[in-house]
Amino acid sequence: MSERDQLRTLIHDLAVVRGRVVLSSGREADYYIDLRRVTLHHAAAPLVGAVMNELTADWDYDAVGGLTLGADPVAGAMLHAANATPSRLTPLDAFVVRKSEKTHGLQRRIEGPDVSGRKVLAVEDTSTTGGSVLTAVDALREAGAEIVGVAVIVDRGAREAVEAAGLPYRAAYDLDDLGL
Repeated sequence: MSERDQLRTLIHDLAVVRGRVVLSSGREADYYIDLRRVTLHHAAAPLVGAVMNELTADWDYDAVGGLTLGADPVAGAMLHAANATPSRLTPLDAFVVRKSEKTHGLQRRIEGPDVSGRKVLAVEDTSTTGGSVLTAVDALREAGAEIVGVAVIVDRGAREAVEAAGLPYRAAYDLDDLGL
């Protein structure tokens, strides 16, 4: 079974929760995809890194991240998988975008290595409206980063909004892939 097939199985078995829920977008749904059950799982996290790196292998970037919390384990998995791959020519860094600037310390909105002047990939675990990842994109642009694209593990409908913002968009899986 391929890594992509293994990850799809783990998403289906661990992350799809049936029942009425309100999503972060405010929309209601009959199911929830709790990808932290996958991105923080001992067997699934390495697959997340491998699948997301494969998905974006033809894009030129050297840092990955997005809005905390959904993007954090995705970026970490990609960082570890990429840097364990001897064929990758450029080391991959990760970063975390806060929802707002800190009011203490260095008062940074983007934590981790500096993104100014760098080509970055904005990621998210799952996205319905694109709101979270586009918030991260705005912060990254303000910090001087060049966004090469947006990638998510599961697309719940954000493609149109992200592409309308002028960004290339990829998803490892869509709802049909998961039987939803």
